[in-house]
Parts: sequence; structure tokens; C-alpha cells
Amino acid sequence: MAKCDQGYLCQVCGEEVEDIIDSDLYLRYVIGWVDPETLHTTRECHIRCNPTLAQFIVDERLQPPVVLNGDWSKLSMDPEFVRERTELVARGYARLWELFNDETRPPVIEYPIQPFFANGNRTTS
Repeated sequence: MAKCDQGYLCQVCGEEVEDIIDSDLYLRYVIGWVDPETLHTTRECHIRCNPTLAQFIVDERLQPPVVLNGDWSKLSMDPEFVRERTELVARGYARLWELFNDETRPPVIEYPIQPFFANGNRTTS
């Protein structure tokens, strides 16, 4: 396969990130952590290749769940922070599934979950 025929390659394992539901980049984008202006220049990896973020996905579609041990484990973090981060990341992961199953996928600027973008404008509230 020609290089231009490949999708995004994972910066961790080197394999192709084939679907949006496996994309750490798009997960971070839909939760507001990647600016749309830098989306095309930001490095990609599989969700499972970033366990620091993936551990916050609580969704039966991610099996087995990602469990991280050590200093960056959510088990050693403030419970309120873990609750908020889990809510955000789980919403983002659910949004990836919505996009994956949508045959008439919206424009990329409409991918992020609320409140990050409203009427095409980035918001902070």
C-alpha cells in the first residue's frame, strides 16, 4: 500500500488507527483537548496505546477495560477529579461511537461534545 493510502499511524505501536472509535486523537478532539486548527498536524495513537487517558473510559464497548497501575492510575488520584474526568472521557467515547455509526457523518467541526463548541465557536463554559 502506498504511504498516501494509509490512514493515521499510531505513534506508539506503529500500526494504523483504522476507525474513529480507536482514535486517541479524535477522542481528545471531541472532548475539547485538541484545537480544530491543529487536528491535521497532531500525532495519532490508538486509545489503548494511551492508557493514562483510556483508563477513564467506562463503557461496555471497550472490553476489556483499560486498567493502569502505578503513579498515573486513577486509583491514586483525587476521587472528585476521577469522577469529572471519567464523565468527560466517557461522553467523548460515546460521541466517537455516534460518529462511527452515523452514515451521514457531520463536518469535523461538529464532532466535539458540548459545551466545547457552540455554533462553531469554541466556548469555555
